[in-house]
Amino acid sequence: MPDYKAPLRDMRFLIDNVFDFHGHYAALGATDASPDMVNAILEEGAKFCENVLAPLNRSGDEEGCHFDNGVVTTPKGFKEAFAQYVEGGWHGVAADPAYGGQGLPQSLGLVLSEMIGSSNTSWGMYPGLTHGAMSAIHAHGTAEQKDTFLSKLTAGEWTGTMCLTEAHCGTDLGLIKTRAVPQADGSYAVTGSKIFISAGEHDMSANIIHLVLAKLPDAPAGTKGISLFIVPKFHADSGERNAVHCGSIEHKMGIKGSATCVLNFDGAKGFLIGEANKGLNCMFTMMNHARLGTGMQGLCNGEASFQGAIKYANDRLQMRSLTGAKAPDKAADPIIVHADVRRMLLTMKAFNEGNRALTYFTAQLLDTAHLSDDATQRQDAEDLLAFLTPICKAFMTDTGLEVTNHGMQIFGGHGYIREWGMEQLARDARIAPIYEGTNGIQALDLLGRKVLGSQGKLLRGFTKIVHKFCGANAEHPQLKAYVAQLNQLNQEWGELTTKVGMAAMKNPDEVGAAAVDYLMYSGYVVLAYLWLRMAIAAADQQDDDFAKAKLATCDFYFKRLLPRTATHRAAVEAGSECLMSLPAEAFGL
Repeated sequence: MPDYKAPLRDMRFLIDNVFDFHGHYAALGATDASPDMVNAILEEGAKFCENVLAPLNRSGDEEGCHFDNGVVTTPKGFKEAFAQYVEGGWHGVAADPAYGGQGLPQSLGLVLSEMIGSSNTSWGMYPGLTHGAMSAIHAHGTAEQKDTFLSKLTAGEWTGTMCLTEAHCGTDLGLIKTRAVPQADGSYAVTGSKIFISAGEHDMSANIIHLVLAKLPDAPAGTKGISLFIVPKFHADSGERNAVHCGSIEHKMGIKGSATCVLNFDGAKGFLIGEANKGLNCMFTMMNHARLGTGMQGLCNGEASFQGAIKYANDRLQMRSLTGAKAPDKAADPIIVHADVRRMLLTMKAFNEGNRALTYFTAQLLDTAHLSDDATQRQDAEDLLAFLTPICKAFMTDTGLEVTNHGMQIFGGHGYIREWGMEQLARDARIAPIYEGTNGIQALDLLGRKVLGSQGKLLRGFTKIVHKFCGANAEHPQLKAYVAQLNQLNQEWGELTTKVGMAAMKNPDEVGAAAVDYLMYSGYVVLAYLWLRMAIAAADQQDDDFAKAKLATCDFYFKRLLPRTATHRAAVEAGSECLMSLPAEAFGL
C-alpha cells in the first residue's frame, strides 16, 4: 500500500493563493478560522491521517468487517482510531457550537475529510455518514430532536446513517415499502427492510441513529408520499434496544472495512422529522452532503494512487529512453522518462489537482450559504451549489476511477497484485460512481432538473463567472491562448444546451440520451476554469518549482484532456435515435 502523505503544499496553494480562504473567512465573520487555526488543522490532521488511519487501510481491506448473528465488528484498529479521532476533537470541527461543535466553516471540515478519505476511504465512511445525519437533523429537526441527538452525534458518542434503498428499488424511491404507523404517544412504528446501508451496524459507537425513509398509512403514491423518521438503535431515554437489527452485511468488491448492511425494522420506534410526506426534502439535505463527500472519494483514491505511482515510476527501471539513456550508470532508465508513463502520470496529476480545486471552490460556496448575512449572497451560493453538486459527484468519481486505473497500469503486473495496494484503490474507487445516485442519475439531475428545469438560470449563474474571468484575463501574457479557448467553450456550452432543450421539446428521450455526455462536457469546462485560476496564481511565482509544475500541468490539461469536450459534444449532438431505435427484444442473442 502506498505511504500516504497529505499534499499540504497543494492544499496551502489553493487556500492562500487561489481562493484566499483567509479573506473569505474574514468577509463571513468567521473569526475563529484564523490562519493559525487553518494551519493547525492541516498539520495535525495530516499527522492523524498519515500515522493512524493510513496504516489501517490495507489491513482493513484484508480483514473486512465481521458479522455474527446481527453483531458487526469492524477491522482491527478501526474502533481505537475512531476513539482517538473523537478525543482529538476532529468530529465536531464544523459542527454547531450549541451542540458541542467548534463552529468552524464547512470548508475546513472538507479539507480534513479529504485527508481522511485519502488515507483510509473505508474508515472515513463512518464519520462521513454521521455528519450527513447531523446536517439533516440540524436543518429539519424540532428543538427537542436537536437537543436529544445532536450533542451525542457531535461528540462522536453516537453515529448516524441514512436508510433509503430497498431490495426492489434503488433510485426510484417512490416504490419503497417501509411503513410507519402512528402510535398513541406521538411516535411511529417503522417496519420494513433496507439494504446497502453504510455504517448501519458496527462497534465503533454506543448508539447508531438511523434516518429512515418510510410511508405513512394514508400517504399519497410515489415520491410525494415519503416521510423521514429518526430511528435510534437504542432508545435515547431508556437505553433499551429498539426493534432494528442487522440481517447481514454485503460481500463487496471494495471498501471492505466499511460495513454495508441489511437492516430490518420490525415495528421499531421512530420519530417524524420534518413534515409528513416531505421526507425527500429533508433527506436531500443529507444526500447533497453525501454527494459532495462521494465526489471527493474520486479525488481521495486518486491522490493515494498518484502518490504510489509517482514513487514507483521514479524507482522502476525498464528499457531506455527513446532519446538516449537518462540513467547511463544503471541497467535501464526509470520508467518516468517514457512518454506514455508521463501521459498517465500527468493525467492523474491534472485530474487530482483540478478536482481538489473544484472541492475547495464548492466548499467556499457551502460557507457562504451557511454563514453569509446577505440573503442574495446566500441564494447565489445555493444556486451554484445546486448546479455544481451533480458535476462534483459524477465527474470527480468518473475521473477518479480513471486515475486509479492509470495508477495500476503504471505498476504493470505489480499493479494487479494485492501487496502493492494499487488494485485496492481501484476497487475502493469503483463504488463511488454508483452510490448516492448513480452518475447517470446525476447527469439527468444536472441537465433535466438543474439546467433545463431552471430555463438555463443555474447554468448562466456559472457561465457568467467564467465570462467575467475570461474578460479580465484576455490579455494575460502567458495564458491568453488558453483563456480564449475557455471563453469559446463557455459560449459553446450555452449553445449546446439550447440545442438539447429544443430537441427535448419534441422528444423527451433527448434529455436522457444527452445527459451523461453533457455532464462530462460540463465537468471538463469547469475544471478548465479552475486550472486557469491556478495557473494565473502560479504565474506570479514561476521561479518556484511547484509553480512551474502547475503551469506545465495546466498546459497538459488544455492540450490533452480538455479536447475531450469535442467528443462529448458530438455524442450529445448525435441525439437519441441511435440509442432508442433498437427494439428491446433485439438486444438478446
